[in-house]
Amino acid sequence: MVASSRWIRLLPVVLTAALALGPGLSAQPGLREDPEFAKLVKEWTTAPEFISPLVDHLPLAPGVPTPKDVLGHHVGAPRQLTYTRQAYDYYRRLAAASPRVKVTTIGKTDEGRDILIVFVGSEDSIRNLETYRGYLAQLADPRRLTEAQAREIVAKAKPIYFFSGGLHSAETGPPEMLMEMAYRLAVEDSPLIRRIRDRVIVAILPVAEPDGRDRYVDWYYRHLIDITDERDRITGPPYWGKYVFHDNNRDINYSQVTMRALLEWYLQWHPPIMHDLHESVPFLYTFSGQAPQNPTLDPILYGELPWFANFEMAQLTKYGMPGVWTHAFVDMWSPGYLAFMSSNHNGMIRMYETFGNGGATTMKRRVANPEFPGAQDQTTRQWYRPSPPYKEVVWSMRNNTNYMQTAALSALELTSQFPDVILENFYAKSRNAIEAGRREAPHGFVIPGNQKDPTRVALLVNLLRRQGIEIGRTAGPVRIGDTEFPAGSYIIKRDQPYGRLAKILLEKQEFPDPNLRTYDDTGWTMGLMLHTDVRPIADRAILDAAVEPVAADVRPAGTVTAGASAAVLVVPNHGSNHMATLRWRLKDVAVRATEKTFTPPGGPELPAGSFVLTVNQGGRSIVDKVKQAIEPLGLSAIGLEQAPDVPAHDVDLPRVAIYSTWGNTQEVGWVRHAFDMFEIPFDLIYKERVRAGRLRADYDVIVVPNQGRGSAKSLVFDVPSKGRPLDYKRSDRFASLGMYGESDDITGGMGLPGVVELETFIAEGGVLVTLGGSSYLPAEYGLTRTINAQRPSPQFYAPGPIVEAEILRPEHPIFYGYTDRKIPVRYGNGPLLQVPEEDRDDQVLMRYPGGEAAVLSGLMRGAGEIRNRPAIVDVPVGRGRVVLFAGNPCYRWQNHGEFGMLFNAVLHWNDRPARGARATTPTVDARP
Repeated sequence: MVASSRWIRLLPVVLTAALALGPGLSAQPGLREDPEFAKLVKEWTTAPEFISPLVDHLPLAPGVPTPKDVLGHHVGAPRQLTYTRQAYDYYRRLAAASPRVKVTTIGKTDEGRDILIVFVGSEDSIRNLETYRGYLAQLADPRRLTEAQAREIVAKAKPIYFFSGGLHSAETGPPEMLMEMAYRLAVEDSPLIRRIRDRVIVAILPVAEPDGRDRYVDWYYRHLIDITDERDRITGPPYWGKYVFHDNNRDINYSQVTMRALLEWYLQWHPPIMHDLHESVPFLYTFSGQAPQNPTLDPILYGELPWFANFEMAQLTKYGMPGVWTHAFVDMWSPGYLAFMSSNHNGMIRMYETFGNGGATTMKRRVANPEFPGAQDQTTRQWYRPSPPYKEVVWSMRNNTNYMQTAALSALELTSQFPDVILENFYAKSRNAIEAGRREAPHGFVIPGNQKDPTRVALLVNLLRRQGIEIGRTAGPVRIGDTEFPAGSYIIKRDQPYGRLAKILLEKQEFPDPNLRTYDDTGWTMGLMLHTDVRPIADRAILDAAVEPVAADVRPAGTVTAGASAAVLVVPNHGSNHMATLRWRLKDVAVRATEKTFTPPGGPELPAGSFVLTVNQGGRSIVDKVKQAIEPLGLSAIGLEQAPDVPAHDVDLPRVAIYSTWGNTQEVGWVRHAFDMFEIPFDLIYKERVRAGRLRADYDVIVVPNQGRGSAKSLVFDVPSKGRPLDYKRSDRFASLGMYGESDDITGGMGLPGVVELETFIAEGGVLVTLGGSSYLPAEYGLTRTINAQRPSPQFYAPGPIVEAEILRPEHPIFYGYTDRKIPVRYGNGPLLQVPEEDRDDQVLMRYPGGEAAVLSGLMRGAGEIRNRPAIVDVPVGRGRVVLFAGNPCYRWQNHGEFGMLFNAVLHWNDRPARGARATTPTVDARP
């Protein structure tokens, strides 16, 4: 009591001394501050309330380079953006000069750039990084720890606070700010920074998408630097990364090279906090984990998120900075955002959205812009926005830096005040995940080992393993409860650190409140997406099942079984996407596809779409060649003494083009990625090639991926012109532009002349395949004159659910490899197609039954609106055809079970079956 009373009496003195320490809220013993920095930053900050005492100064440390020493300008300078190589040069020089900084390389991007991680901390932290990494690894997997041992580790460990910047290349501020913050953390000697440095290890991903960063900086200097009025703003470059644009933050299966490298690093280092820095809404939004929330994640997380967000909001508001808020933006439902690798693995996800101009040019902005729905609300006072942003503002890159860095330092301040709490929570969430698997059903999942297509089973297992989920395999048959599973079944037990993540990825998504909206998809159940049997197990006996750990990626071995008397080889089509890969690997071999099921002598029934290859072709045996192609793909081939007596057709390899607009390349990128991964060759074409005509001379199939933002008009006319050409071309000055295609002017789209050329292509025998929103094009521009396309009502809401679809023409080659008549598909918000009654039996290949019962995972509000609507339509036009997918069968790297329909449409391009009876004859509702 005496000590407490004495502290209370001294408190006014302590506070007075702290307030007298100057603009940095701290003394800087031995360091002088950079007067030029203070002067210029004050000039670049467009209003005095847009800066804080944490960032209005910069100490100078002898021998340690500031960002200006390397870049030639201070961070936040108008009209200055930093290329990846410049940022890397700065961090490497900083590390060379300071024992408090370490730079590591964790991989390469698609285009060969390094991916860097930078550590900043005390000299002890940097010297003993591996020791601290070991402590976090123990807390991340506490199965070998007692509670007493865990407490001992927490007392010795330090949390790693991990910042990621530049994931979205048009959000240019974070890579700039992080350089200054790294320097400040390394050299500043204030009590606040010393405490952060001593108690926290800061890890920085300087540029999360290096390829896109350099491309966008090139584009900024080529086209954007002189735009000072937001009404004159133009589009960004057509590409960021090689395949995907904004979706690098939606790559739930980590398909992209750069994102995969980051995940691998994360699982080695286990940072308890991962903080993703973005730009969009004014002036700074700090993520608080609002509803809808995924209930499988640990409840501790939902206490941590508002704790940090409210602290940051309070701190910045205390400094007089308006426009900081914490709610009504991003929710906690989808696990697919990049930084959710943290919360998915028992850490804490953090995220900012800071106001930005898409570059470093200062401009006047209308925050309450009537042209953008919802923008007006961003300037209102709410309980989560006590000091709203202004309706209009002049905004600069330095404003952006001030806000983001002040908030980030505040987050580090809170972490440094409670490092033990952060570590205790990290340990508790890891421990709770294990206990939840023992306590709550399902206690695990089984992937039966006798599935006909082992390639999709292997893919599912490998995708789960990629995220650190432990999987075992049974050596023999195993009985769990009343069910016996065959040898070779895969078992995922939930009493493991990432058991919660296994449940999130494999369970059916039950959306908690149909009245809520969500930021991204509502359904992602992996078994449904891959058309692979996955069984949730409520019996605790699964936790005791004998398994061998799967310690490496599963690669099913393909087999060729053929005696000397074999005349043909048959490759059964059980739905593997590698069937398309095989056909192109055997491009010099004649291949036929069976059109019906058949049973060879002494063998099992083989499905339609199986490949038949004559053993002797061109005077020599192809068995060895087929074996070399099949074995790595996990397929099988059997030899028969004679060809099966069943209708078949030649599988003629088409010349394929994928059409892309210049203004919406992302969905195209996912199709390109799938075609590349499965080795389907294609040309990527744009408006220039379409308008040039003579398409049929070069191509048999043109695929138009989901594009156009739900409008055929936006697909046809694409990027609006601002009165001058927008070139996308490589040069010595702009070496990152012109990748994946070049254009003298990306504006204008294919226009009506391009539509006419597509019409000619179809009339001359070509096949046009449209996916999702692109299927408005043939319906609305008369390429399929009898097909109409409608949009659902405003009340309809379907953010990526998985729904049931019914195959109506199972004999059609599109469905080779599909044996079930009802299959799960992702609903892609494409058009509601209408087909004339007299054509339905022939042209409608698959439909959506619709209704609540047909929603298999996720949310569809107004599910009756799609009742009996066509899902796939195949329309003969002239000598060619148009195949319209109302949904998107190649969505991100997720719905692999649907890829086969697209691949079949391409592979069997000239094999449309004659009009025939359907397997069932339900009514296809064509009414509005």
